[in-house]
Amino acid sequence: MLQAKILGTWLKRSCSPSYSYILSCLLQKQAKSWHRYLSTSCGKCSKSRRLGHKRNISEKKLTRCFVDHRKVQVIGGKGGDGISCFHSEPRKTFGGPDGGNGGDGGHIILKVDQQIKSLASVLPIYRGVGGERGGSKNCYGSAGHCTYIKVPIGTVVKEDSQVVADLNQHGEEYVAAYGGAGGKGNRFFLDNFNRAPVSATEGEPGQERVLHLELRTMAHAGMVGFPNAGKSSLLRAISNAKPAVAAYPFTTLNPHVGIVHYENYEQVAVADIPGLIKGAHENRGLGIAFLRHIERCRFLLYVLDLSVSEPWIQLQDLKYELEQYEEGLSERPHAIIGNKLDLPQSKKNLPLLRERVPHRVIPLSALTGSNLEELFSHLKELYDDYVKTEEVRKQKPLKW
Repeated sequence: MLQAKILGTWLKRSCSPSYSYILSCLLQKQAKSWHRYLSTSCGKCSKSRRLGHKRNISEKKLTRCFVDHRKVQVIGGKGGDGISCFHSEPRKTFGGPDGGNGGDGGHIILKVDQQIKSLASVLPIYRGVGGERGGSKNCYGSAGHCTYIKVPIGTVVKEDSQVVADLNQHGEEYVAAYGGAGGKGNRFFLDNFNRAPVSATEGEPGQERVLHLELRTMAHAGMVGFPNAGKSSLLRAISNAKPAVAAYPFTTLNPHVGIVHYENYEQVAVADIPGLIKGAHENRGLGIAFLRHIERCRFLLYVLDLSVSEPWIQLQDLKYELEQYEEGLSERPHAIIGNKLDLPQSKKNLPLLRERVPHRVIPLSALTGSNLEELFSHLKELYDDYVKTEEVRKQKPLKW
């Protein structure tokens, strides 16, 4: 209350009497909640309000924000028309034709931007900017500027089910629709047989196409597993990514990418692929929509739930679904992770799993963080092998 009186006295001296009276009444009314920040009508004395903490977005809202496929119609800009006119100047008759050509229409270009993570900002239809018509005195019309559509890294462009572009590098461009050519003015038709042409042509319409854009997640490692295997919890434990998790069973609805940091500023991108189900290659559930995100992963992390009976069957089913979707996909370099080691049943199933799986099994608990060091070490080995393979092929490794 004392602070309100002091501020009210100061306002009477600095602001007008009518405003100071109103403000002092408001201050006395809000004296009990003085901890809140207050802004006044005086610009010199106003203080910026404290920004609230960013809330975690629910999985339902994340699904609305994340879009991995779009159907878009692109129409190039129409070319400008040429004109028909003749030169006119004092004491100069029969000046001849001087109609200029129209400008070309603007192209529509897909451009990769690494800051864009989804196709949600892509509109259903784009129309290019048309060129301007020609002018007199042989002046050409200006060409329409290009329209750029920003897309994320890993966008595949299809037309009539055929892949026409695969955009994998930042700054890479693809002309989705060419603009139409500008029309010709009557100056263009001047020759020795026609000294006074009057004809001019119109600008050509732009190219029109219907394209299908698909986003395939670009990451070094992809975590593959059935729903509720703990992939999202594991991604939260090894990176700063914040996929939705809860105490009740549910599955992730869209991919998340987390970055694992190592020494020498090396970074490994790990993607949390939404949970697969049996028959995913037959497009059961959202199977194909999930499986296409695994195509770009350089190596795989099979996440198994050790608490269920016969966890080795999960590995067989996962490899079967991958192989049915794309031949050779299950044979990529991989690691087998046994999650939920903190549960009593998991400790009993771990030796049984190792007996039936010839490959190395990394047991851990994403909840308690136990044995994460072994995963970090093995993940770095897989990344180093990938870099060496790309150097042998003389290709540039994927960097984050």
